[in-house]
Parts: sequence; structure tokens; C-alpha cells
Amino acid sequence: MPRSTLALKVANELGLVTLAACSKDVYLLLLTRFIRMFAYGSSTLILALYFAELGHSDKKIGLFMTLTLVGDVAISLALTAVADSLGRRRILILGALLMTFSGVVFATVSNYWVLLLAAVVGVISPSGNEIGPFRAIEESTIAHLSEASRRSDVFAWYVVFGTSGTASGALTCGWTTQALQTGGWSELSSFRAVFWVYAVVGLLKAGASMYLSSACEINRPATAPQESSTELDEHEAFLADGNTAAAPPPDKPSIGWFGARLSPRSRATLLRLCALFFVDSLASGMVPNSLVAFFMTRKFGVPEGKLGTILAAAAFVSSIGNVLASSVAKRIGLVRTMVFTHLPSAIFLALFPLPTSLVVATTLLVLRASLASMDQAPRSAFLSAIVLPGERTAVMGIVNTVKTMSQSSGPLITGTLAGSDHFWVAFVVAGALKASYDVGMLSMFVNHRIEGDTVAVRAEMARQMVV
Repeated sequence: MPRSTLALKVANELGLVTLAACSKDVYLLLLTRFIRMFAYGSSTLILALYFAELGHSDKKIGLFMTLTLVGDVAISLALTAVADSLGRRRILILGALLMTFSGVVFATVSNYWVLLLAAVVGVISPSGNEIGPFRAIEESTIAHLSEASRRSDVFAWYVVFGTSGTASGALTCGWTTQALQTGGWSELSSFRAVFWVYAVVGLLKAGASMYLSSACEINRPATAPQESSTELDEHEAFLADGNTAAAPPPDKPSIGWFGARLSPRSRATLLRLCALFFVDSLASGMVPNSLVAFFMTRKFGVPEGKLGTILAAAAFVSSIGNVLASSVAKRIGLVRTMVFTHLPSAIFLALFPLPTSLVVATTLLVLRASLASMDQAPRSAFLSAIVLPGERTAVMGIVNTVKTMSQSSGPLITGTLAGSDHFWVAFVVAGALKASYDVGMLSMFVNHRIEGDTVAVRAEMARQMVV
């Protein structure tokens, strides 16, 4: 095989061909995702340590994270519900300014309740994962600008940019705070310097969002070429059972739910997905990166620089796995990719607190990271294909709201366990919950096919030929 042909094949498998053909708006969304997750990764590393330095108990730290997530539910749901009508770009800029607001307050104030108010009203990620209205709006916009058959490629790189940003933020924060402390700064002052950076990143994100074009809005024509009606008929634009020969015409949005107008079929599917995501997100809420860092510091006495390197290494490994997610999905399907990569990571999570060696614990953490987020891109492609285009932003907002609601109780549970010297139990329970989510996802959706899932389409065509 000629080198040029081989290189093109590899580039296509990794989604680079798709990425090269994307519009300027997609590149801007990837950039803003990176810088936002850089801020989240930097603040998450020291968030629990910051409150501990202020003299707050483990239970109050867990309570803070829980109430922060609860506050995010209301704000995110409200903003995503009106994003399409008020303008997606406006909401993204508003969210970025709220990040700046929170960063300034955390850099200047010590009062627990004022910090809590700033975290609830503004945007502070207690887990290092997405918070605020950003992801729902960005994913809906990417789906709007991309062909269905190529969305998994774009979403895979969207996840890669996010994990790379988190890794870069954790690495930069860890060594910067350690260098500042070596130079004579107190721990508290070095932590506050991180929040000043967080505030500046919010301004940078707001500035970048201003350059998004009108093609990002729902009432504007997308720049990506649209599939023909024949392709839509062959692929079935919306979720259908594998035993159904042809899907009925898409329902018109007619039912109000969480402030959104959803078609009956979208609502029924969404109910099942939200039930599964609730279980998975509860587990994620119990073991956010901030509490993982806190656990490792308490158990092994790891300094901030080394801790940042460990979490950054885990995030970089996660990025490599995410690059491969789209290629795997093209071969085994979206749902199977989601489950078969996520289930082993749940097992590694349950085993994480057991080793007495930092090396073994770090190995389990990295192994978990290599697989844990490989389900994100297929899941985003899956969600964008099962609902009507006009429902995407609202549906993704609802899904993120349900996930955040579930996550909100996790830190309080873990804080209570940590306060009674049972910190390790949180990781075991979280791993078991995530495994149960995987089993449920596989049993409910493995035989369904959706737009852009070429594996499922080919399987259905083969089944019909046999019949």
C-alpha cells in the first residue's frame, strides 16, 4: 500500500480528515472547550485543598460541592432552555463572564457562604468535568454544523480537546502552586493565584465566543452539507428498534417537558436515558477529580506538583483513548463502544482505593482514565441523532441537568464517608454503580440503530436480506 494511501487511511480513522473539513465555528468551539477545561482542571486540583486550608471540615467541603452542583442545575437548565431563542452565542458569552465572576470572588474572599454563593451563581467546577450551559449548547451546535455520518469524529476531537485542557490545567496548576510556595508564598496565596488565572480564562473564552458566526444559530443554515432524503430514509434519522423495517415520520415537538417542547418518541427515549445517566452521574459525583486529589494527598501525602503530574498524565492518556473512540465506534457501533470501554474503567475505579502503594494506585487511576471517557463522543453522537434537530439544545440541556442533579448528592455522601474514615467506600460504590449503568445501557439500546451509526445500518440491511 502506498504511503500516501496509508497516511490518508490513518487520518480518516482518527477523524483528522473530518476535522480538516470543519468550519471556522467548529474550530472556535474546540478552542473555547480547551481553554475552559484548562481552567476547570487547574481549579479542581486545589479546590478541596483550598477549603481545607481555610479550616473547613470534610463534611462542609462535600456540602459545598453538592450545593454548587444544585445551583448549577437551575442556571444551566434555564440558559439552555432559552439558548436557541435568545442566541447560542449570547449564552456562551454570558457563561464565560460568570466564570470570570466566580474566579474573582474565589481569589479575594474567604467567607464560606460568600464562596458558595459565587459558585452557585457563577461557574466553578467541583469535579473537573463540565458544568454550566456550555457543553449542551456546544454539542448541539456541532451537531447542527456536522453531517450525521461524521459527527462521532468531531465529537471525539471535542472530547480530546477537553481532556487535553484538563490535563494542561492540572499540570500547570500543580507545579505553579508548588513553585510559588517554594518561593515563599503561603498555600492559601498560591491557591488564590490559580483563581485569578481562572478569571482571566473566562475573559478569553468570552472574547473567542464573540467570533462565532451566525451559522451557529438554530434559525440559520448550517455550513455542513446536508444528507439527501434518500440517505435519511436509508439510515432512519431517528431512533428505531432493530426489528422495525421502517421508522414512522418524525413526530412534531408537541409536549412540554422541563420547559422544552419534545416529540412523544423523543420524550419516551429520553426518560430511559435519563434514568441510566442518573445512576452513572451519581457515581461520578461521588468521586470527582477534586476528591480524588484530596484522597491521594491524605493517603499518600503527595505534594501539589507531583499530584498535578499524576492527574495530568491520566488526562493525557484519556485523550489518546478518545482519539480512538470514533474509529472503534465505526466498527462495533455507538452503544457497544460506550459500554465496552466504560465497564472496565468502572472496575478499575472500584479497585483504586485498595492499594497501599502510590505506584499501584496511580497505575489503576491511569488505566481507568484511558477508558473512562471513550464513551463521551459516541454518547454525544447518539444523543444528537435520537431527537429532532430543533430539540437538540433543549434535550442536551435536560440530560446535563439530570446528570448534574444526580452528581450533586455525590460529594456530600463522600464527604460524610471521609469524615468517618470510610473514604475508600465511595470509590467501591461508585465503581459498582457505573457497572450497573453499563449493563442497563447495553440491554436497553444495543439493538437500536440511529442516524450515522453505520454498523447498525449494515447489520439491519443484512438481517433484511436474510429475511
